[in-house]
Amino acid sequence: MADETPTDLLVAAAHRLGQVPRFRVDLDRGRRTRYAVVVFVLNEGERIRSQLQRMRPWASMADIIIADGGSSDGALEPRYLQETGVATLLTKEGPGRLSAQMRMALAFALAAGYEGIITIDGNGKDDPAAIPRFIEAMDAGVHHVQGSRFRPGGQALNTPPSRWLGVRLVHAPLISLAARFRYTDTTNGFRAYRRELLLDPRVQPFREVFSDYELHYYLSIRAPELGFNTAEVPVTRAYPKGKPAPTKITPLAGNLRVLRTLARACMRRYHPAAGADTRVERSRS
Repeated sequence: MADETPTDLLVAAAHRLGQVPRFRVDLDRGRRTRYAVVVFVLNEGERIRSQLQRMRPWASMADIIIADGGSSDGALEPRYLQETGVATLLTKEGPGRLSAQMRMALAFALAAGYEGIITIDGNGKDDPAAIPRFIEAMDAGVHHVQGSRFRPGGQALNTPPSRWLGVRLVHAPLISLAARFRYTDTTNGFRAYRRELLLDPRVQPFREVFSDYELHYYLSIRAPELGFNTAEVPVTRAYPKGKPAPTKITPLAGNLRVLRTLARACMRRYHPAAGADTRVERSRS
């Protein structure tokens, strides 16, 4: 239609990539770099504002895209976001949790032509100083880059003992076994994906089966399984000292959901069905 804006066209292109939740674009300053950093947010308040201030030095290296799950705390006011160097604000309106936010943001970024996408939580636990390491890895041809606080050069600060044990003794070993690639830190959302991985018809990340934490786990397994270059880079993840951990995972129901999702991912329950339609529209570059 004649009255469609460039942003409207990007949204339409994003939806053509697969099953992408309904969303709106509240800020779009256009693509200025080869890579994007997607920040996942849901009512993080001052934590996300502090994090965006810390991310400003790297806004010239990778465009910052906020993927909001539907916050109501007023922290993501578009004028403030522009002042802190944010390029785009996407707000999910359809159903789903983290993986739905991922489908929204990854599809929009691919439609916009980014060569690779770095993801990071918006709760302030991750040190954005590691962003150049992800860019260097993608420039070197790595398709799936996992941030690890347990690699030499990384730091795990104030990690709750239960979380440390769960990652080191359960989560990372099981994902590694399923992927046949040795990971040391598989619950850390600080990671990166090149567009070739996300657009490969054997991967199909834009499916409604990905609603909660499934997509992170699935891609960790699927990338090395298909022969895509995979690597870890050191990062710092710090939990606030003497305060409750900023997380959306509740102690009982949330952790049970994580374990159930982990088991299904390792059993390849999220892999595309044999004979499934593998057509993928290649968005503009």
